Amino acid sequence: MPLPIQENVSLAPLTTLNIGGNARYFIKAETETTVVEAVEYAAEKNLRLFILGGGSNVLIADAGFDGIVLQIAPQGYSKLGTRNSQLTTIAAGEDWDEFVAYCVVNELAGVENLSGIPGRVGGTPVQNVGAYGQEVSETIENVRCFDRKTMIIVTLSNVDCGFSYRKSIFNSTMRDRYVVLSVTYKLKRGGQPKIVYEDLIEYFDGRSPDLAETREAVLNIRRLKSMVIEPDDPNSKSAGSFFKNPVVSRSKLAELQMRNRAIPYFEFGDGVKIPAAWLIEKAGFAKGFTHGRAGISSRHTLALINCGNASAAEIIELKELIQNAVENRFGIPLHPEPVFVGF
Repeated sequence: MPLPIQENVSLAPLTTLNIGGNARYFIKAETETTVVEAVEYAAEKNLRLFILGGGSNVLIADAGFDGIVLQIAPQGYSKLGTRNSQLTTIAAGEDWDEFVAYCVVNELAGVENLSGIPGRVGGTPVQNVGAYGQEVSETIENVRCFDRKTMIIVTLSNVDCGFSYRKSIFNSTMRDRYVVLSVTYKLKRGGQPKIVYEDLIEYFDGRSPDLAETREAVLNIRRLKSMVIEPDDPNSKSAGSFFKNPVVSRSKLAELQMRNRAIPYFEFGDGVKIPAAWLIEKAGFAKGFTHGRAGISSRHTLALINCGNASAAEIIELKELIQNAVENRFGIPLHPEPVFVGF
């Protein structure tokens, strides 16, 4: 069967920012075989290749992408259970939040705090997706991938993936080498939800919730911040949190505290993590700030949004305004979370 190649496909509707030009070629891969054949075809024709999932963590250039955009869309679940845990393997093209809902309904603990995050399963190990004190690396058993270097399918263990804060080998040391085909999660049967994050602790006020209550709380909190993608919410044309919370040394924290004793921070390894939203606001950018047709969400300082027909260039300009202001005031670089495509 020939590859389902389309030409000059608009990429903006395939992203949550709804920004970006056309792909020269576009392939929607609904099977692993199509994924492999598409990667081989791109290599054979010497064409650039970009792997697209749910489009929730990308900013695509106004000029689009001069190569093949391969959308990963295989579906399917399989599971292997024991008394205390369940290994669930999910195809990369499955919707992430639907998987979280499945886990909660089946009383499988480990991903409940990651409710409401848009995108597909295949993207979760790439960014080591996390929220409200929980990361996917805590439950990922292994990741099945197509290796673009050796042109074979491999299975990488949790350790092989090199997980750290919002990081893995997939977006750092081995960027563009692997195409995620499926992910296996080890989830705890009848486990308790993870309530360690301040927002959730305050929400439950000393009460011990179950998994379903925790999922509902996370969704409610995210909605209040417009961090759930909903068509009628003007703030939801975003890529989620645009900047990572910076991790700094304790000596840097002490330096900052000399000027502002109230600076918030969280313990993180040998250093501390400072909320990027606080830094942005103190650098002069309030919720609702606009730059041309790009802006900052009126509900969440970390979300850069498309206010209406914004260009990628406007988002980049706003990003740089914020980064420069934060670095000038605090001496802290802010690093973006989204992947930039076609720049």
